Amino acid sequence: MVVEGWLARAAAARPDRSALQTPGGDWSYAELYAAALAGAGELSARGAGPGRRVAIALPAGLAFAQALHACMLLGAVAVPVDLRLSPSERAQIADGASVVVEEPLATGSTGPPAAIVSGHALDATAAVIHTSGTTASPRQVELTYGNFLWSAIGSAVALGLDPRERWLCALPLSHIGGLSILVRSTIYATTAVVHERFEVDRVLAALREQEVTVVSLVATTLARLLDAGLSSPPALRCALTGGGPVPGELVARARAAGVPVALTYGLTETCSQVTTTPLAAPDGERPTAGPSLFCTRVAIAGDGEILVQGPTVAPGAPSPDGWLHTGDLGSLDPAGRLLVDGRKADTIVSGGENVAPAEVEAVLEAHPQVLEAAVIGRADAQWGEVVTAIVVTRPGTALDSEALRAHCAMSLAPYKLPKHIVLVAEPLPRTHSGKLLRRALR
Repeated sequence: MVVEGWLARAAAARPDRSALQTPGGDWSYAELYAAALAGAGELSARGAGPGRRVAIALPAGLAFAQALHACMLLGAVAVPVDLRLSPSERAQIADGASVVVEEPLATGSTGPPAAIVSGHALDATAAVIHTSGTTASPRQVELTYGNFLWSAIGSAVALGLDPRERWLCALPLSHIGGLSILVRSTIYATTAVVHERFEVDRVLAALREQEVTVVSLVATTLARLLDAGLSSPPALRCALTGGGPVPGELVARARAAGVPVALTYGLTETCSQVTTTPLAAPDGERPTAGPSLFCTRVAIAGDGEILVQGPTVAPGAPSPDGWLHTGDLGSLDPAGRLLVDGRKADTIVSGGENVAPAEVEAVLEAHPQVLEAAVIGRADAQWGEVVTAIVVTRPGTALDSEALRAHCAMSLAPYKLPKHIVLVAEPLPRTHSGKLLRRALR
């Protein structure tokens, strides 16, 4: 099935609507479409075309969006490259691309117009995204136009859609959480507010002064905004928070500050969201990642692994049984809402008992003097593995390991208690998208 080109449709329907707002300037849909056409001409002259890969090694902003939409106008496959990677890592991601874009494309015509595709074939590959590599080296995932379209539809059903939506993205555009904001905003013909990176003061100002209606965050960035004084943003209707476990205490703190949090669970292989908490969820309920998106199915395998089916799943991702095996552990409550327990590979087996690190981390982070925590298993001759916690304390506080272990004992079974607690002052290692880089702690 072929659908009308998203950018051409938005430019025809709402030419004067702001498509992109960035610290470096703004473009309306008419201006973005014109820039994308010019960029498509340049890319075509350099060898890009239908099905050919184009590596986009540009910072988040107008030039990145131009290159992305130029690829879509040509039917080329966009391959975002994270500029924070080492030169060898960037070269590995760009390997096989027909064109590598490292400088902004021309915004004016430089030659004959390119052969623009008439629409988007939903089964065609739109982008290749590399996973964040929290437990192993990054893997490439091919996402289709259909994956992006169904993801946008599912998100709109879950969160509602304001025709004046202004979705703030301070996530890397090289990862699906950020890239999907650019694409779905074009499908909706709404505004994407794009920051090159997460900066507390800049995001705080945008939420307070720029009529942002939705923002995508991870637990650490939400906590930093609350620490900086975020309270009752005037236009914000949803702070979509995911990218890993989100402590219930953090959700309660956000809601007390007038920040409307909706939790979400997603993966690169599912083109972003799998489940999302509806905005109308009662505040008193236990925080969950919500029910599955429209036309997405979630099941739990016998060993607790989360399984996913549906039109947002990348074609090459499902196992022979037809399900995407996520590698995450979780459960469904009686209302079908997903509770995520952590990565299957992260499970600690201590004395024959299974311990989910995310559960222990949530208890540790509930302590008022703890800023963040990571729990890992370390080899032990007696127990096989022992539960070990690396804890970052809040500045200016004094905390000892025994007091923290006693705090955990009020909520956890004895076999889940950390046998070793390491108190540190430096932030925990994380991926560029904000996920805990647990393998760097082992």
